[in-house]
Amino acid sequence: MTPSFNQTPALQPIQASPVRQLKAFKVSAVVVLTASLWFLSTHSAWAASAEKGKEAFMKHGCWQCHGTQGQGGAAGLKLAPAPKPLAYISAFIRNTNGPMPPYTEKILPESDVADIHAYLQSLPPAPDPKTIPILN
Repeated sequence: MTPSFNQTPALQPIQASPVRQLKAFKVSAVVVLTASLWFLSTHSAWAASAEKGKEAFMKHGCWQCHGTQGQGGAAGLKLAPAPKPLAYISAFIRNTNGPMPPYTEKILPESDVADIHAYLQSLPPAPDPKTIPILN
């Protein structure tokens, strides 16, 4: 009599303990999450244009409160240099309940938000006052 599949020890599936299964699930979840975040951040970076972002920043009136270079002003916070991550800015723009009104996708498309973020990232930091001769 030939052994069936279930009787052959070499072909039996390996049964991992519940703790081992949980660890494997956690590792898999972290890997998938990390890969997803990396893809989303690089994908939006590929599509974004600092030049279009500057145009959108001016067109949608962001400059009126945040200054022409995102330096901040009396009514708006400093956005540049080193802006917050794109996902944070996008969520804030869509869901703010403070002095800044929320902007829907219809008014400010996500592509414009990504371009504005690219523009803010492209802005260099202000020079150190110690390096400006007239100030010293």
